[in-house]
Amino acid sequence: MEPAGEESPSAELERLAEEQINDLDSEGEERIIRGRLRRERVVALYAQGKIETAADHYHAALIMLYGEDVAHYDLARTFARRAAALGETRAWSVLAAAWDRALLARGQPQRFGTQFIREDGRWSLGQVDPSVTDAERAMYGVPPLWVQQQSVEQLQRREDAE
Repeated sequence: MEPAGEESPSAELERLAEEQINDLDSEGEERIIRGRLRRERVVALYAQGKIETAADHYHAALIMLYGEDVAHYDLARTFARRAAALGETRAWSVLAAAWDRALLARGQPQRFGTQFIREDGRWSLGQVDPSVTDAERAMYGVPPLWVQQQSVEQLQRREDAE
């Protein structure tokens, strides 16, 4: 039981993940600083052994997914893999996204096509590993590649119309 006024690590992780998602619409240096502070807190909780449940791992993965470098994406993948192993089905799509982000950060094609990137001022999926099937994408909760392609084209059309 936590002392009055203190939230449990699980409640804190859930709150931080919600803040991270809500912060995606923000811009500016403050958003970047808030994201760094959230990731630092996740790492601290992890070092203290306080990320324990499937939901804890899922929330930690969501926070790390929006990091700034490959180490953040790799840690997001680790948390998402553990969350999935503990039965958190929502973690599969986070695992796929973190894997794709890590690959892109390393200059390699993404596996699942979860990341929309800007190339020469236009939105695209960039290079996607052709050996990954839509059946494998489905196992990770990711739409078929043609659906991802339609989504990126829709994004480009919206931007062109502005």
